[in-house]
Amino acid sequence: MKLIFAPIGILAGLLAGTIAKKGFEGLWAIFDEEEPPEPDQQDASHAKLIAALVVEGAIFRLAKGVVDHGVRSGFARMTGTWPGEQEAGA
Repeated sequence: MKLIFAPIGILAGLLAGTIAKKGFEGLWAIFDEEEPPEPDQQDASHAKLIAALVVEGAIFRLAKGVVDHGVRSGFARMTGTWPGEQEAGA
């Protein structure tokens, strides 16, 4: 089943990335009119850079987790087999 689920998981990851990027851009725009700083920008303040990276990381992890679990749930409903760990911590 892992081979069957692999391409579905890859597509789900791409979808999650797109959702997360849009979510981060929207959330950042609420707090700051400027674009979020990037690590390679020399004039980026550490405080603003750290805030942007923390928020971006949290949003990406949230989006990936929710999309991945949803896709796995749908796959299990369609096939009767859960593509991953059956129990928490297993």
